[in-house]
Amino acid sequence: MKRIIIVVLLVALAGVAGVVVRSSSSNSGTLAELRQLSSHSEQGNATDMVRQTYPLSSGARVEVSGINGPVTIETSADAKVADVEIERTATTAEALKRRQIKIESDGSSLRIHGETIEHSFFAKLFGSKGSEKVTLKLPAQVALFVKGVNGAVQVGNIDGAVQVGGVNGTVKVAKATGSATFKGINGNVSAALKSLEADGVTLKGINGNIELELPADANADFESSGMNGRVISDIPNVSVQKDRHGSYWAHIGTGGRGITAKGINGNIRLTRAPVTQVSQADSMK
Repeated sequence: MKRIIIVVLLVALAGVAGVVVRSSSSNSGTLAELRQLSSHSEQGNATDMVRQTYPLSSGARVEVSGINGPVTIETSADAKVADVEIERTATTAEALKRRQIKIESDGSSLRIHGETIEHSFFAKLFGSKGSEKVTLKLPAQVALFVKGVNGAVQVGNIDGAVQVGGVNGTVKVAKATGSATFKGINGNVSAALKSLEADGVTLKGINGNIELELPADANADFESSGMNGRVISDIPNVSVQKDRHGSYWAHIGTGGRGITAKGINGNIRLTRAPVTQVSQADSMK
């Protein structure tokens, strides 16, 4: 019995040795590659800066995705172009090449997408990857879509819909118009709505606290389910109801547009924008 066990062990060891030999012969320089990868942390940073300007029409669609780093979006109501600034950083020039940023624009849309390009098996396992810091200056009249960002997302006033998903970091939207969707976010979310349209607001799969500011004249129905947290209303004359299953709902103004929340691990705070003198005058017309 012992002889059988010894023979089996010898056969297994021979098989492993064969795999190692074949791997070494088919991947020349892997040892040197590993040494190079392990020395990355001892070398200085490699950087690359991208600055471009693209014409962008009113109502254009802007997409930002696959970014390994923070994204900041500033807006101006008078702007007619998109200023794109992307700072790329990595431990080495070789690591910088493993990240690629693609920019596509045709006047009615702007798409910025980052992706990782692996050159070898060992680079995928042990190699460092570059990161990006994206800063955009856009016309305010755009529809914005942001997804797959490993970093904080900060957005200025958008005169259009906003969709943000797959973000590992905090999300702040100064102002959106019409509708807003936030899904799959690992971080706190703060957003304000200038107005509400048919699509309303969707909050789903968020691991963090949420603060949602509604228009002063908002008429909406709020409901949530699958929450690990509370819903708090700072809106006058609006009370939040809760059932024994942990679902919440609230009737805001005369009701209407939907605000839905599902799978939230955190608290939701509902606030209302202050009534300005201009809006009071407009309401009397």
